[in-house]
Amino acid sequence: MASRLGKSTIVFNNRPAIVGYGSVVGKKEMEGPLSAEFDAHDLDSRFGEKSYEKAESRMQKIAVETALRKCSKSENDIDVIFAGDLLNQCVGSSFGLRGMGIPFSGIYGACSTMTLGLILAALSVDCGAANCAAAVTSSHFCSAERQYRYPLEYGSVRPQSSQWTVTGAGASVLSVGDGKPYIDKACFGKIADLGVKDANNMGAAMAPSAAGTLTEFFEDTSTKPDDYDAIFTGDLGKVGTDLLYILTEQNGFCIRERHLDCGLLIFDRNRQDVHSGGSGCGCSATVLNSYVFHRFEEGRYRNILFMSTGALLSPTSTMQGESIPGIAHLVNIRI
Repeated sequence: MASRLGKSTIVFNNRPAIVGYGSVVGKKEMEGPLSAEFDAHDLDSRFGEKSYEKAESRMQKIAVETALRKCSKSENDIDVIFAGDLLNQCVGSSFGLRGMGIPFSGIYGACSTMTLGLILAALSVDCGAANCAAAVTSSHFCSAERQYRYPLEYGSVRPQSSQWTVTGAGASVLSVGDGKPYIDKACFGKIADLGVKDANNMGAAMAPSAAGTLTEFFEDTSTKPDDYDAIFTGDLGKVGTDLLYILTEQNGFCIRERHLDCGLLIFDRNRQDVHSGGSGCGCSATVLNSYVFHRFEEGRYRNILFMSTGALLSPTSTMQGESIPGIAHLVNIRI
């Protein structure tokens, strides 16, 4: 059963493993550097559906089905699935999974949802509440733009600090399994808000929480950046990454040689006009459930930190002039 280490870190003693994973992306993501990593894609941004929101639900279902197929499990084998997205009331998840017959727990962590779901699934497996649990999340550029910013038809000019919401979904299936990457430790993040109000600069809003979570984990575990093969953040982009380096170095940790940001990996900033990089729930979810787990299979990774970052804003809070709280949840994945 899980135990506590230090101030904020959870240690999983029964090694909840990622036994299956799946990823699905859209056209722009398939034109990026990681195109060979993804399980499925569609050149139609609606994935054959009538709306972008329905397309997002379709992606979630595909991701879960892919993850189940890879570990030779069926929907009936999953005791609980933790799912969330960026849409109001998380309808991308509830509508996408409503026909699968899996016990459902809807969660919201903005772009940190993938790691939040992983922690909850790992806790369920580790304590025996579930023999098999799953985590899935998604985002869609067109649905996110319509909800958080302006309709695409408006043609607004995006500042260089803005990021491109990833059209994609990623799913992980967790159970007790030898020889698979497992979640060794985890750290729920704390909300950090330094007063950033620009909804087109979410990297700056998320970086303080990312630095805080990393620092607390290093201190709890008495480890340092060089102890890990890689340290991933979810979607800080160029602006947020630069700020993260400054903040972590102020705390006494230099992560530059180990750090990779999913928002900088999934797109080519020089060629794809995504400004500061990628963002969205689907950003960390697709990179984790393709690129990262492939590296474990190849033997290139044996011990990493994976931290999804989120900006806890809403259209209402933005219009009311509120600042943007940031959050970052972390898992230590080993094999």
